[in-house]
Amino acid sequence: MNFWQQIKEQFKVGNSALNSGGPPCFWQVDMHSHLVPGIDDGVQDVEQALTCLKKLSEWGIQKVITTPHVSRDWYPNSSETLRAGQVQLRALAAEYNIPIEVEVAAEYLLDDFFPDLITKDDLLSFGAERYVLFEMGWASAPFQLEKVIFRLQTHGYTPILAHPERYLYYHEEHAALHQLHESGCLFQLNWLSVTGRYGDKVRKQAHMLLKAQLIDFLGSDIHRAESLSKFESVFTASDFDLFHQQPLRNQSLLG
Repeated sequence: MNFWQQIKEQFKVGNSALNSGGPPCFWQVDMHSHLVPGIDDGVQDVEQALTCLKKLSEWGIQKVITTPHVSRDWYPNSSETLRAGQVQLRALAAEYNIPIEVEVAAEYLLDDFFPDLITKDDLLSFGAERYVLFEMGWASAPFQLEKVIFRLQTHGYTPILAHPERYLYYHEEHAALHQLHESGCLFQLNWLSVTGRYGDKVRKQAHMLLKAQLIDFLGSDIHRAESLSKFESVFTASDFDLFHQQPLRNQSLLG
């Protein structure tokens, strides 16, 4: 049995232990993933995108806001390219009768070129609050982060920091994270962070953020269909119950 036959078997009724307990994703909207084929390090073809959409729907996700990378040096995707991806994914969901709504935004890297996008008002946001998802470099926090956050806010955007639990330079700087959140920068947690998928240090940081009830959004950050099986462990993780205690805004994005 090849890989895609194995994936198809997962979608058969009764094959998943989760079927008897109902859909586990009570937050219903996944607002961080990489499902536009072939434009970043996410899924590379339509078949992989289809597999991911089907599985997300099975887990209880009613709406996907997929967020391809945007960075000048690595993934210089334009807003037009991303909007074309939205058309493609919506057509795919309709063709295969997947009961899931699809929007496309972006995961912007706070590089030297990001301020130009703010000035040009060329950011793909989502929700009535004009949420903008951004990530930072792995080595150190960007210079003058507070000023960038302020610029986003003064231009009418609401910033969301992607996976704050994964930035190692914040693992000993909890006060800085609290201050960033208090400034109006919202936090999105990766589902797999509670499983140890990114290492034990990230798992502990995720636990700290969840205990402090600092998580505003949950996002799968799915990059490829091959990783779908790893997500089953999220729903039985010891910290899964803490998801219910967060001031989550995912469901406000429905409709």
